[in-house]
Amino acid sequence: MCLLDRVTACDADGIACLSATHRDASNPLRRDGVLPAVCGLEYALQAMALHGALTDGGPQGVGFLAALAGVEVGAERLDDIQGDLAVSATALARESRGFIYGFAVEGGGRRLLAGRATVVLA
Repeated sequence: MCLLDRVTACDADGIACLSATHRDASNPLRRDGVLPAVCGLEYALQAMALHGALTDGGPQGVGFLAALAGVEVGAERLDDIQGDLAVSATALARESRGFIYGFAVEGGGRRLLAGRATVVLA
């Protein structure tokens, strides 16, 4: 499942992506026709994985979400947001066995979801 449509910026520190898949009726994260805002976490995690692949020379090993911190949710759902979602992830710490990223999902002129994620590589 690839939720991101395109990368708009990428450097050693972070990545910015756009996606319109939140409006797709067949989005696999929808439940009863609704895409809850917390599903923005999957968009952010995919941006983190893509950043790692683009800056480390290829796909990384399997990663496991170990912790979330400072998560702020600014909407109930994503499927009613007009326009693309802007998904960004900024590397705060990168080690051989994992990383910490700050992330944000924005759309409709507001921040929909933001926080920090710790991912451990297997």
